[in-house]
Amino acid sequence: MFICVMFVNMSENSFNVKEILEFYIMSGVDETCGDVAFLQHTEVKKDSDEIKNKPVISSSNIHIALDAKKAVESANAICENVITIEDLKKIVENFEGCSLKSTALNTVIGDGNPSAKIMFIGEAPGADEDRIGRAFVGRCGQLLDKMLSSIGLNRDNCYICNVLPWRPPGNRTPSDSEIAVCLPFLKKQIEIVDPDIIFALGAVAVNTLLDYAESISKLRGKWLEYKTSKGKIVHVMAGYHPAYLLRTPAQKAKAWSDFLRLKKKLEEN
Repeated sequence: MFICVMFVNMSENSFNVKEILEFYIMSGVDETCGDVAFLQHTEVKKDSDEIKNKPVISSSNIHIALDAKKAVESANAICENVITIEDLKKIVENFEGCSLKSTALNTVIGDGNPSAKIMFIGEAPGADEDRIGRAFVGRCGQLLDKMLSSIGLNRDNCYICNVLPWRPPGNRTPSDSEIAVCLPFLKKQIEIVDPDIIFALGAVAVNTLLDYAESISKLRGKWLEYKTSKGKIVHVMAGYHPAYLLRTPAQKAKAWSDFLRLKKKLEEN
């Protein structure tokens, strides 16, 4: 969830402010952070030397917001009649509503069993995934495979994907608008796979999925719930992303305890 300040002079701006507000609300904006907008110009009164600051929003930012809103609507529309992962991959590969596609080598959808009852969701493809075109195949993927094996799982009995199908340049954190545009593709994968359990790898994955804004340290190890478009309640657990564990090996003990909880839940189902 992000915070945005919006001040628009209705009398001087011909843009559809309602559409802009709807997009920001849909993307998670829920409050303003000040009385002065992030962009402003100054207006000098003719009859005095007094300078008055007048908050405005630039036309370029308005266009960006409207373009993103249209991209989200387009993503939702093209997902409506998709019934297989193969079909979804085709439409995502042809989707032009996200700028990340222009800098990525490949569109990376899910990997594994599309009928699995357990689904793992990461953040975005890395350099190896972008080059090869498969989810979690680099060092992170190798570690994830070992973690899965430790509780009797593999790619034949689980499904693995990311919030984003394209790698952000330099592996940067994806923006809120990029996540909003790609979210329909993630939700469609969940609908197609129809899992009973989702394990969210990292803060971006769990916050996107559940519309939270919490640190992974506060969310990990707890059973949460996700409601699908069809009304099904899916058990969700959040844990550390393998990339974080590679950087911080001391946290592997906590990751192991999370996977033991996951194993217990799988056995109960």
